[in-house]
Amino acid sequence: MTADASDSPADLDSLAREWRAALAAAGDEEAVEEWRRSVLGRSGALTGVLRGLSALPADQRRATGQAANALKRDLEADLEARQEELRAAALASQLAEGAVDVTLPGRRRRRGGLHPVTQTLQEILDAFTRMGFATVEGPEVELDDYNFTRLRIPEDHPARDMWDTFWLDEDVDGEQPLLLRTHTSPMQIRYLDAHEPPVRIAVPGRCYRYEATDATHEWMMTQVELLAVDEGVSLADLKGTLLEFARQLFGVERRVLLRHSYFPFVEPGVEVAVDCFACPGAETGCAVCRGSGWLEILGAGMVHPEVLAASGYDPGRYTGFAAGMGVERIAMLRHGIEDIRYFYSNDLRFLRQFQGV
Repeated sequence: MTADASDSPADLDSLAREWRAALAAAGDEEAVEEWRRSVLGRSGALTGVLRGLSALPADQRRATGQAANALKRDLEADLEARQEELRAAALASQLAEGAVDVTLPGRRRRRGGLHPVTQTLQEILDAFTRMGFATVEGPEVELDDYNFTRLRIPEDHPARDMWDTFWLDEDVDGEQPLLLRTHTSPMQIRYLDAHEPPVRIAVPGRCYRYEATDATHEWMMTQVELLAVDEGVSLADLKGTLLEFARQLFGVERRVLLRHSYFPFVEPGVEVAVDCFACPGAETGCAVCRGSGWLEILGAGMVHPEVLAASGYDPGRYTGFAAGMGVERIAMLRHGIEDIRYFYSNDLRFLRQFQGV
């Protein structure tokens, strides 16, 4: 049914019922908008009635106008209510689609873990702490004097070729003596200069060497330096300490082997190996020890008397031992890792294998 200004209030009531039915049948916002345009819009049916009131006889104009305006207000209220109903229905539908079953178990967040080198470092320090060694740290940017000269490696000494060094372009008193430390041994000198015996320290830290990387070498590594100085300290004390360390890290059945080696700041110097924990002995084709039956784990020796004397210690009264180990090397041996570069490649597939180890 269409509407015009000649419609009586009774006719408008009939139209109103049709329009309300059509509004109720509008099932979405687009249909409701179409209804609004057809009834209440500028070209809508009810708007046409209001525009044509001036053409009506005076006796009809007042009653028809009042009825049409009242109907317009009612339909606008009905329109707003219908729009609110559709919005509420849409929201309810979205909530139903995205509903969460609160009775289901939650999804656990993946927990991080310590890096395998950090895990191994903590175990090394724990082992030495149980043997009475205190943990101290030193600077990574070091002076030439502590890194080399005071360790019996003067500027023209060929032993400097053993350490490919990162030198820093910092001028100190007209020279450039600053470098990234190549080992943790400089802390030996710093600690001896500042403390009286007895000395029992373990020194962890990063070291840097300007060398090409391969399966067994990196430009950065983590080391632990061990130093003990007191009256009557002997090579037997060194061997006993390292035997206990090897048993704590590699198993209670381990044995250690000391064989002579050269380090400028110790005399005598030794390389320390532990018997292979992956095979029963030599010539077995073991991939870990390559059939030798022994695994080299660190370098060590008795502190050179000249090193003690330079720090004010009486070498006739005091002796000591020192040892230095690469943490990555020990971690590789313990976990059967063949390439040191895996540690710092940031490959989560590799690192996640050590969570909970």
